[in-house]
Amino acid sequence: MKYHVPDMSCGHCKATIDRSLKDADAAARLEFDMENRIVTVESRLPSDKIQETLKAAGYEAAPVQQPA
Repeated sequence: MKYHVPDMSCGHCKATIDRSLKDADAAARLEFDMENRIVTVESRLPSDKIQETLKAAGYEAAPVQQPA
């Protein structure tokens, strides 16, 4: 799932997001597109839990709608 994280702007943001999501799911795999502020998350966690985890870390996130 891809999430738009508008406040993600630097390496510290990336590290905080990475640490927070991996604390919630150690097996999570993440890819970061810093230019477009997109985080791709492969996790067993449901989308709402991922968004809650990001919010608790200080980052609002919205799922990116995939083209049909």
